[in-house]
Amino acid sequence: MRLAFVTSNPGKIEEARKYFEPLGVEVYQLRFPYPEIQADTLEEVAEYGVKWLSERLNSPFFLDDSGLFINALRGFPGVYSAYVYKTLGIDGILKLLEGVDDRSAYFKSVVAYWDGELHLFKGRVDGEIIHEKKGSGGFGFDPVFRPLGFERTFAEMTTEEKNGISHRGRALKAFAEWLKENLK
Repeated sequence: MRLAFVTSNPGKIEEARKYFEPLGVEVYQLRFPYPEIQADTLEEVAEYGVKWLSERLNSPFFLDDSGLFINALRGFPGVYSAYVYKTLGIDGILKLLEGVDDRSAYFKSVVAYWDGELHLFKGRVDGEIIHEKKGSGGFGFDPVFRPLGFERTFAEMTTEEKNGISHRGRALKAFAEWLKENLK
């Protein structure tokens, strides 16, 4: 089985392949821009994207929508994480948190799969925003996010370490387990 992952990020493809290759599922990248609506939840954004794409694609596919949710900022940037990263960047987030004691945050990912109907798989990892950037790996807000129970940020971890505990990794694992049970 071949399965399209609709994304412009090749790093996400490599991550997904680790979960699906053992099932005999070939994941490939499909660059197909789709509208990302402004909504309150990642689930709404992912669902809209899947439904829009389902009218244009003829085979099963999946996408993911992820965000960083900072508790002291009432969940900001959340569904706007990609936009905030492009406009304010990591330094802007650190500036917003200056003098703030509660630096707890979490990353959440929603993987949406379409095979004629919608299936959602979620993953979450809790942690905190540290005071300065550390590490050169990963992408996005990884240099300032340290998951609970770890001394290093996502950007200081190897890809394998991060994938083993990350929000996207957890959502992809749930999807792979479901797919294994439901492959025909």
